[in-house]
Amino acid sequence: MIKGFCYIMLFYVLGEMMSLLIGKLIPGSVCGMILLFIALTLKWIRPHDVDKAASALTRNMALFFVPASIGLMHEYKILMSNWVVLLTVSVVTTLLVIVVVGVTEEQLDRKLSHKKGGEKI
Repeated sequence: MIKGFCYIMLFYVLGEMMSLLIGKLIPGSVCGMILLFIALTLKWIRPHDVDKAASALTRNMALFFVPASIGLMHEYKILMSNWVVLLTVSVVTTLLVIVVVGVTEEQLDRKLSHKKGGEKI
């Protein structure tokens, strides 16, 4: 399990360095996940090596939201001065996601029903 944590931290640090090199366009953690995915895909690392560590981190994921929540509370004044914009963006994007998922599901359902000879699945 220690080996898995070392791999995960290694790719996190590599991702942070990569993010600095590209001007912080992509967060370092995302770059690290992409690099880890590439390493797993190319079989440079066996999934078994990181499985237990990744599972442990996933089981305790709620703990990782605490620092972000505290950071939001620290910026309370900024959030409250922009609450209308934040609420509007949240509602609009939520509705947009609902519409896109609905339309996509209907199109997939139509395609699948045509392949099955018109019967409903």
